[in-house]
Amino acid sequence: MAVKYGSEVLTDAEWAVLHPLIDACRPRGKTPPQHLRRTVTAILWRHTNGAKWRAIPPELGPWWRAAQTFVRWARLGVWERLLDLVQQRGVALGMTFLDGTTIRAHPKAAGGVEKGGSGAQRDMREGLGRSRGGYGTKACVIADGGGRALGFALAPGQVHELPLAPDLLEVLPGVPAWTVADRGYASDAFRQHVWDLSARPAVPAKSNEAPIACPAWIYNNRNLVERLWARLKEWRAIATRYEKTAVSFMGILCLAAALDWLKR
Repeated sequence: MAVKYGSEVLTDAEWAVLHPLIDACRPRGKTPPQHLRRTVTAILWRHTNGAKWRAIPPELGPWWRAAQTFVRWARLGVWERLLDLVQQRGVALGMTFLDGTTIRAHPKAAGGVEKGGSGAQRDMREGLGRSRGGYGTKACVIADGGGRALGFALAPGQVHELPLAPDLLEVLPGVPAWTVADRGYASDAFRQHVWDLSARPAVPAKSNEAPIACPAWIYNNRNLVERLWARLKEWRAIATRYEKTAVSFMGILCLAAALDWLKR
């Protein structure tokens, strides 16, 4: 049996691979979850289509069950653990790539609970802010040599991505041969940080900087991380941020990245 969600299909073969991974990551309760496949399919349908939770087709079960499951699991770090688990298939560390993108936020993403802080403090905490491109989020990824996501970092849309890079490098399971990034990461301090990790930086100099070694045969592979973002943004809930909280949006990124791993 194939369960349709949007224009894609979660086949028996795909579920056979995904089910044990989710079962290993999910929280444990007194009784196992009922209709787990249907609930996961509903979560995928909602995020790939960028629809409201209430728009989930009735045949995929109660919309509130999918919404509650996704949010609860996001808070418990289930989707991050799923991404970590699929990486056991083997991370390619010949090259690693850093890249950031600005994701426009839907007006519904604003107005989350302030939790004792001001609106500005809430936006900083939830990774939302205004830049020249409008209201949105800066999302940064670190990818392995196969163009597969290893981890993400979020910041308000107006924040520069360079300060997020050192923490992203910490998620690597080992030392890469090369760390490749575009001119947005051009910084002597960052290059030295990469050298200190016993890796080699391939970050071109800015136009106002002195020339620096950046082998073209390495840097030209940066299209792998650009193609990664293109695949992830096929999910409409990633191309536009609808989530009020950084935790939920990070959950979507990790879920999409985990499925991308399983398809490659």
